[in-house]
Amino acid sequence: MKNNDWKERLNVVYSTNPDFKYETDEREEQEEVDKGKQNLRVSIEKKNRGGKIVTLITGFIGTEESLKELGRLLKTKCGVGGSAKDGEIIIQGDFKIKIIELLKKEGYSKTK
Repeated sequence: MKNNDWKERLNVVYSTNPDFKYETDEREEQEEVDKGKQNLRVSIEKKNRGGKIVTLITGFIGTEESLKELGRLLKTKCGVGGSAKDGEIIIQGDFKIKIIELLKKEGYSKTK
């Protein structure tokens, strides 16, 4: 166990058992699916965002690294901010048509 793992065990108060192992939330990386087989959905959302419109891309299957890379690409092509986490990409603003075109150019053919 690392010396500096206190952030991973914040919810454990104390254990007197010397053989106790702290359980951490290590997520298994998902297998990368081919771009042509990805079933991405692009939608516009306004709820819980203070009236601001965002474009939401869901249905991505792959590693967190490749999700962030795709999010970075879409943000730079649209010239706006956003985020990529938990299997979805959020782009600030109404860019649904532009994002669908960009995704199809990148090889994500099953994008709707």
